[in-house]
Amino acid sequence: MNKILGSLLLLGLTTAPAMAKDILDKLTVAPGFEVSLFADDVENARQIAVSKKGIVYAGSRKAGNVYALIDHNSDGVADKKKVIAEGLNMPSGLAIKDGDLYVGEVHRIIRFKNVDTQLKDPKFDVVYNALPSDRHHGWKFLRFAPTGELIIPVGVPCNICAEDERYGRIFALDVETKQIKTIAQGVRNSVGFDFHPSTQALWFSDNGRDMMGDDIPPDELNRITKEEEHFGLPYVHAGAIADPEFGKGKNISDYSPPALALGAHVAPLGIHFYTGKQFPGSYKEQLFVAEHGSWNRTKKSGYKVAVANVEQGRITKYTPFITGFMHNETTFGRPVAFAQLNDGSLLISDDYANVIYRVSYKKN
Repeated sequence: MNKILGSLLLLGLTTAPAMAKDILDKLTVAPGFEVSLFADDVENARQIAVSKKGIVYAGSRKAGNVYALIDHNSDGVADKKKVIAEGLNMPSGLAIKDGDLYVGEVHRIIRFKNVDTQLKDPKFDVVYNALPSDRHHGWKFLRFAPTGELIIPVGVPCNICAEDERYGRIFALDVETKQIKTIAQGVRNSVGFDFHPSTQALWFSDNGRDMMGDDIPPDELNRITKEEEHFGLPYVHAGAIADPEFGKGKNISDYSPPALALGAHVAPLGIHFYTGKQFPGSYKEQLFVAEHGSWNRTKKSGYKVAVANVEQGRITKYTPFITGFMHNETTFGRPVAFAQLNDGSLLISDDYANVIYRVSYKKN
């Protein structure tokens, strides 16, 4: 019995890395780049953030955990994983400001003060607890604005439903005064945004509604140009398609069109403007997009990382960067979100393969 148990434990220890290595063999990345594993066995890894000390923090959705991943010798591979919180309510989103780690649960924002120095006994306080408790599209993505507010999305608690000021919006929260305001509305389910490094404009992804067929409506990449800008939901989709239930009598031109209409159901999640120095100059301030992949399309779509070339506030080109997460309708991985390491390499989380990839550029 002990031998059998020992064999099962050994199998458990060896299977996960082997499976993680297998997916690397299936991925194809743009010429000159290399994809490696920064960490494996990170259950349901979602948004990631890097502290000034280089510690990588990862949220999760269904796992309910927040992880700290430490690369002690700076070789691009995490050699220690610590669960700093568990049993949380879909703690998908997180962000770091002034050494504090902010985590977005469905219904509240919590904070781990001076998180890098508190890993032996991490504790959190509640920063804001007035968010809706609906779990449908209730998971979060967080980012601090250059002006200091915490940006928080609240998706609609449905596939498509009547407009409600509590949902379908992107909010800005002052974490000190607890004042919250709407910066974008008509947003179905944004799980990724970033500020352009030069213009400070906020760009965000949005997942379009379901049950209108395989090919409509498009998913979206958007750019906010004014406060409380309306991007159409539930009346208009992707600036072009009136909703069959809520769009009657609405003027399509009253709502902002996307910066780029993507394929239907490709599920764009994290987006990230590259600001490092390791990649070639052509990638500077260009937008990386994680297409998580469809779940209900006749033939799967998405399942890739792409780069959107942004020039003067417009997307001029959209190019696959990493492919191979899905092949012949078989799913191997689903990219979620990005973070940059101090050396300029790019981390990408994958909540299906339970890994975090590291993308580096191989200089000739």
